[in-house]
Amino acid sequence: MADEILLTHEDAIATVTLNRPERRNACNLAMWRELHRVMTEVSADDNLRCIVVRGAGAEAFGAGADMSEFEAERFSAEQARSYNAVMAPAIYALRDCPHPTVALVQGACMGGGLEMALFCDLRIAGDGAKFGIPINRIGHGLPLPELSELVSLVGRPAALELLLEGRIWAADQARERGLVTRVVPDTEVEDEAYATAARIAKGAPIAARLHKRMARRVAQPEALTADELDAPFQTCDTADYKTGVRAFLNKEKPNFRGA
Repeated sequence: MADEILLTHEDAIATVTLNRPERRNACNLAMWRELHRVMTEVSADDNLRCIVVRGAGAEAFGAGADMSEFEAERFSAEQARSYNAVMAPAIYALRDCPHPTVALVQGACMGGGLEMALFCDLRIAGDGAKFGIPINRIGHGLPLPELSELVSLVGRPAALELLLEGRIWAADQARERGLVTRVVPDTEVEDEAYATAARIAKGAPIAARLHKRMARRVAQPEALTADELDAPFQTCDTADYKTGVRAFLNKEKPNFRGA
């Protein structure tokens, strides 16, 4: 199934593509395993500065989990736990990736596809994109880490609108509710997503990774530690910080090296 999860690189930007357009990029178990492997690989690559996640073709970012497997693989609580033991690490690898991630959303972003997009840092959508988690139609519950992420982005009432009613949001609705970062015409979404990734890649990577990590940490109830409070100041000991200051003073473009 390696050809159903594609990994490509261009300079410091990697692209992870769900490559099953004939099934609207729905993921089967083999794809979840491969997605986890690929995300583990890119997470360990310190030369990267941004990851773009997308679906093949313009019809769908991802239609979620491939339900044609469910009767055989996910038809009881025991099977659901086993299935989730494969699916969840793939999705959470997006959340835990140290590099900033950008979801490039065209077409349908549903179910497990939306769960993947939730755990990306930014979501850039075409104006024809659609968003939903209509699991009320099949009768299973959304795992709590995914539910927590959804509620944190859109709030409890909007999250329950998706889950209880099975509502499908247009791109503008998703943006208004905080689910989507930016909406552009479908013809421009690829360019905008990669322009976003390029802007991230030009920035200081140590600071970017810190901001990604701490933006999630400050939302947690536990008190911040002394080391965590000191982390922003520690960036001032990096060569990148000194490069950035000098470039600003000299009216030059900085060349950050991640050190």
